[in-house]
Amino acid sequence: MQAVILAAGKSTRMHPLTVSTPKPLLKVANTPVMEYQLEALRGIVDEIIVVVGFGKEQIEGYLERVVKAARPSFRVTTVTQKKQEGTLHALLCAEPLLKDKFIVMGGDDIYTRQDMLACAQRSPCVSAAEVGQPGNFGVLVTEGEKVVSIIEKPAGAKGKAFVNTGLYCMDRSVFKEKPRKSKRGEYELTDLVKGFNWHKASFWQPIGYPWDLLEANKAVLGRLKGTTGWGARAKLSGQGKGKVEKGVTMKGSVWVGEGSIVKAGTYIEGPVLIGRGIVIEPNCHIRPYTTIGDNCKIGAGCEIKESIVGDGCKGFHRAYIGDSVIGEGANIGGGTIMSNLRHDDGDVKSIVKGKLIGTGRRKLGAIVGPGAKVGAGTIFYPGRKVWPGKTTLPGEIVKRDVE
Repeated sequence: MQAVILAAGKSTRMHPLTVSTPKPLLKVANTPVMEYQLEALRGIVDEIIVVVGFGKEQIEGYLERVVKAARPSFRVTTVTQKKQEGTLHALLCAEPLLKDKFIVMGGDDIYTRQDMLACAQRSPCVSAAEVGQPGNFGVLVTEGEKVVSIIEKPAGAKGKAFVNTGLYCMDRSVFKEKPRKSKRGEYELTDLVKGFNWHKASFWQPIGYPWDLLEANKAVLGRLKGTTGWGARAKLSGQGKGKVEKGVTMKGSVWVGEGSIVKAGTYIEGPVLIGRGIVIEPNCHIRPYTTIGDNCKIGAGCEIKESIVGDGCKGFHRAYIGDSVIGEGANIGGGTIMSNLRHDDGDVKSIVKGKLIGTGRRKLGAIVGPGAKVGAGTIFYPGRKVWPGKTTLPGEIVKRDVE
């Protein structure tokens, strides 16, 4: 059997993290999102076709490295979607290589092997998950075990409903009819699913907005046992190979990567994942569901809570980093405060594609793009962003996104 991973989109809703990085390569628990998919497909398929477009060279380079290192039982092929005209259009780019039955999935969400197998067994099938905010997704209309249609992002939808997770299993018969563009002007995969079976997903982590990475990171850290990913980046079964000085307190599952050092006076509450080659200076407080990428330097007296710190980040002296995502190579000046809670305790809002939207989160700090430089003493309002390579002044209060 084959699998198709759709990974060609520009993912503008994920800005500033995806300005120059394709979303499937963003990391959750120090592992690229696509790697969870590759690992789950091991033993199920003998070929994976990855549809690439934006960031093509980065994805192809990643695939070459990871496949060479892992030597999996399947082969990986890429095809290019030169113009993004919808999910069905992306699948059609792979159509000449498809033989019979195949799994299809988005390249930017996390699925389980269990659900992939369940869909394959009930093909043609779409995996569905029950959510409390269905208006953000494609809602399934069903009759018994069959799908009648999928309504994309229905306005005013309330309560719980089953929505499309973007994981399917089908065969070549879906290509018999000539595709037509939807009202949105795209060729949609959801137009194929009438009459499909549907399967209730055991786990699904969508990643559509920057703050969804925090949800994914929390979900993965909370579920991990042993290792995940071919590189075993996210092992949480013990201390790891890093050095922990006397006087450090660690509770729960904490992994300290090879070549890292945690200095005296630091207090870590797991689950926490600390990558390779990291220095954590004295008297830091690392709170649960935090991931710190490789080759970072975390200054003394810093508090980091339920956040993702990308590879190669530096600074953080006496800073508070709450519910934030920090892109790789960013420098966070001493005394920075990334506020994560509104005074009215309301839904934190953020600008996406020029519009202020609700995030559905009571707590959300800053989203800092790769290579950004945050001046010492900067204070962020909740939900604010800094674009890649941009800076804030020392003592600046960030009330609006820095672009």
